[in-house]
Amino acid sequence: MIGKVAEPLKDALVGLGRAFGIHVVTRTQVSEVRELIRSLHPIDTGTELIRLGPDGDGGYLLPNDLDGIEYAFSPGVSTESGFDADLAEQGVRVYLADFSVDGPGEAHPNFTFDKKHVGSLSSDTVMTLDDWKDSKIPGYEGDLVLQMDIEGSEFEALLSASSKLLSQFRIIVIEFHNLDQLLNRPFFHLASKSFQKLLKTHSVVHIHPNNAGGSVKIKDLEIPRVAEFTFYRNDRFSDYTYRRTYPDPLDRNNAAKPSLILPECWHR
Repeated sequence: MIGKVAEPLKDALVGLGRAFGIHVVTRTQVSEVRELIRSLHPIDTGTELIRLGPDGDGGYLLPNDLDGIEYAFSPGVSTESGFDADLAEQGVRVYLADFSVDGPGEAHPNFTFDKKHVGSLSSDTVMTLDDWKDSKIPGYEGDLVLQMDIEGSEFEALLSASSKLLSQFRIIVIEFHNLDQLLNRPFFHLASKSFQKLLKTHSVVHIHPNNAGGSVKIKDLEIPRVAEFTFYRNDRFSDYTYRRTYPDPLDRNNAAKPSLILPECWHR
């Protein structure tokens, strides 16, 4: 009975707040956040993970399954391009994009840079993932790699991307930001839809919390504010078990901050 009363009361309070110009943030049920986290528990497909990039920030773990990959897209450049350089050294043409800088942190003949952000629309300063791919390799239908660190715009970029393009990415590495806001209903709606879209074709194979951001705790949950996720397309494996041991030996943390190991609620 309490639950039936609570929803109308919550709606009434939100409406009253709006009437007086007060912004009322509705909270996400902890059970909903727990269910989302459970769907993201990393699996072990039997394909070993390798690390590309530096030992610190900018290095990522991904499945050792790059044979046949000709192109990679890497939005979010800043000053660190070690991951991209390691891909490029393997003969992969890497397309980079970031409006906040004039180029990647280091040069490589396999780099192609666009001074644009990636988001949910295309303009003089922003482009969608689909428009970017179509401008570089129109009609290409082979497998790709995506590595994205765009400071919170990853959710809109994913939701605006076509399912066809996302399914072309054999491996997807994304640094997700503001995950502590999963406890707020509007953000949870945005983030959960983004994750659900990815999980239609991919599975999580690794999560690494960025210890520079710390974490928040509520009840039995601990949520890193920022975490790097690696997704692997489902057709690349048939059997799997859940990863149970963290951190991975290849994980690295910011040495200037206390280590942040993936909390137990994020893996089985």
